[in-house]
Amino acid sequence: MGRRRLKFIRPTHLTLSALLVFTLIGVVSVHGFQEKSPPPKSDPAEAHVGKGYEAIKDERYQEAAKEFQAALALNPGLTRARYQLAVCWFALGKMTAAREEFERLEKETGGDPSVMYYVARLDLRAGDPEATIKKLSPLMNDPPFADTAYYLGAAYLERRQYAHAEKWLRVAAQADPRDYRVPDHLARAYQREGREADAEKQFDLSSQLRQRYDQTAQQAVACSQLLETKPLDQAQPACQQLFDPKDPDRLMTLGMLYGQHGLYAEALRPLEEAARLDPESSEVRHNLGLTYFRLRRYSDARASLTKAVALRPDFFGSNALLGATLYALGQDEPAYKILNHAHALNPEDRDTANLLFREALILASREENLQKYESALGYLQKAAQLQPEDQEVRQRLSSLSQRLGLAPASKPAEKVEPP
Repeated sequence: MGRRRLKFIRPTHLTLSALLVFTLIGVVSVHGFQEKSPPPKSDPAEAHVGKGYEAIKDERYQEAAKEFQAALALNPGLTRARYQLAVCWFALGKMTAAREEFERLEKETGGDPSVMYYVARLDLRAGDPEATIKKLSPLMNDPPFADTAYYLGAAYLERRQYAHAEKWLRVAAQADPRDYRVPDHLARAYQREGREADAEKQFDLSSQLRQRYDQTAQQAVACSQLLETKPLDQAQPACQQLFDPKDPDRLMTLGMLYGQHGLYAEALRPLEEAARLDPESSEVRHNLGLTYFRLRRYSDARASLTKAVALRPDFFGSNALLGATLYALGQDEPAYKILNHAHALNPEDRDTANLLFREALILASREENLQKYESALGYLQKAAQLQPEDQEVRQRLSSLSQRLGLAPASKPAEKVEPP
């Protein structure tokens, strides 16, 4: 099948921006945004969307914003691209631009929860906690993000409504016990109520969580350096300090580090545990799927990557890897569909284009054998589009076009979409 550029996704929990801009990627699909005008299969806007997601993954928000702007210039109805553009502006601190896009999305989506979450955060930054409370309160039966309760509690804290602040900050602590911002704000609420002993306990907890956050980063660096310079048996004791069966972030980090150094068998257990603890993480699902793929456990890879793509349908990496997995399993029709989408997201990736070319030829031959000549023609046209210099494909395309009476051999046949 040839060597493929398959990459582990870097976990974002070790970066400060991940706390400031929570769950930037793939949110639109979770909340079911509907595009005003679905893009055609070959819309170049999709390539810009794919590049935008890749840039966000690496926290290159300015570059991502340019890609999403380019996509919207080609297709203004791409709601998910507009959402990601707004998130980029928010991450870059361009609040006026972010508000403009989010308020447009609020109208277009009828107040989708993930949009209202960001509008509420913009209100809080603008010094309007009352507006924040009004927007976030209706979301709390099914909050769009784990830290929604934290921002609602923070808004009540600014309003000096300490009982309400305590209520929602406690909810936030249950949603993410590792978020050191939550006990810090609880401590402030207790202080203002004169509950000094309770405040000190929460300040201590916040400090411990922050130290653990920093410790994880330090341990990850040490593990990576040892894996690069020492045999596994010497590096592993230090790396295993990251293994915490109750902390999906640390497990994710450990699995990613093993995977980046080609230690896929060692990466498997921490990633499986992370997926059990955080089944809705697209990063965990992607990295677990990649690990299964490297171990040639293709059925397991398919299950994990299908979930990853469902969570982030426009992330090129997971689509390309799922397509390769389906190809390895001989599931040609779904492989073609996924690879075609991956190719639309990143037309410059030759591995994906080559694999899509192979699938197009496989399906064209199958359809010809079944005497389904029109659908066979569509697959051959796709193959010719991918590798126009391939003489065998051109001859087959010409012969089949003549059989169908669509065009003489010297002229291009009318384009037929594969099923």
